[in-house]
Amino acid sequence: MRYDFPVNALIQSLKYQSNLVIAPILANLLFTRLQTIVTRPDIIVPMPLHPIRLRERGFNQAMEIGRYLARQMKIPLLPDCCSRIKHTPPQAGLPWKARQKNIRKAFGCTIDLSGKHVAVIDDVMTTGASLNELAIVLRQQGATEISNWVIARTLPELTQTTFHTTSPL
Repeated sequence: MRYDFPVNALIQSLKYQSNLVIAPILANLLFTRLQTIVTRPDIIVPMPLHPIRLRERGFNQAMEIGRYLARQMKIPLLPDCCSRIKHTPPQAGLPWKARQKNIRKAFGCTIDLSGKHVAVIDDVMTTGASLNELAIVLRQQGATEISNWVIARTLPELTQTTFHTTSPL
């Protein structure tokens, strides 16, 4: 779904106001959309936060959403198998083109994922740079399939293009 009202307000309330009661609501929204998936993953991995950001916020929003989703889907959640090893400025504050460079080599993974289908859960996807960078690390650890599960997707602002339509008389 698009990162628009009311979903964006829910995500921001969870993420920036520590309103943890929102996590199961967001997990249920995602769960509803995942009912049609063909292949279930072997494990769910929440998008890691760097320890400094985790201390600042007090929780990882992806982990909180993942906790409820994993329970509903009966899929193991592995919150500590991947880590954010590089402290970077928040992606949200960067221009689209700078995000991939900002996140490069930011993740590590400690377990063997040979032959595993891994679902990475996150709250918002903008450019996909963080998800892509984590997927590279998961592949290096042997994951054969990676699914990105996000609550909402931001889309770039449309340029000043005018769309003209005609309708028959």
